[in-house]
Amino acid sequence: MVEANWCHENYLPTMEEYMRNAVLTAGYIMLTLTSFIGMGDLVTPKIFNWASTNPKIIAASSIICRLMDDIASHKFEQEREHCASAVECYMREYGVSEQEACIELKKQVENAWKDINHELMFSETSKVVPMPVLMRSLNLTRVIDFLYKDGEDQYTHVGKNSKDGITSLLINPISLST
Repeated sequence: MVEANWCHENYLPTMEEYMRNAVLTAGYIMLTLTSFIGMGDLVTPKIFNWASTNPKIIAASSIICRLMDDIASHKFEQEREHCASAVECYMREYGVSEQEACIELKKQVENAWKDINHELMFSETSKVVPMPVLMRSLNLTRVIDFLYKDGEDQYTHVGKNSKDGITSLLINPISLST
């Protein structure tokens, strides 16, 4: 509803306002929690409670999801009635061009990847939360990276890259046997 109100009122939020709402509306947190279902006894209520506090690894993944999506789709979304993306918010707040805004947002994506790597390798989280659970979050983020790589929205506009990638994964997988 927040985004709908912003759109209806033609309101352009600050980056802080935008990101506070945008990481929630990206749905990544709920997708991550949903992905834990079916992992058996490995995922206890304690793990669901941990994940619902938006720990650093999930927060970083949410940032990657939201910003990569916004960079790739903001032009298309502005062709129809849609709330501002991170690109527009950043441009207005910092008085920069679209290209400069995208460069800065890509740096934020890069920093979020560093946070994920840190959480997987060095943090207390990696000692308390089972690695398969953390890998779920990492792998979902990899999917986002694949779908929005190089500023292309392969989620909304499925193209050759995503079709070829999915084909190589599911239809023509690489054999691991020797």
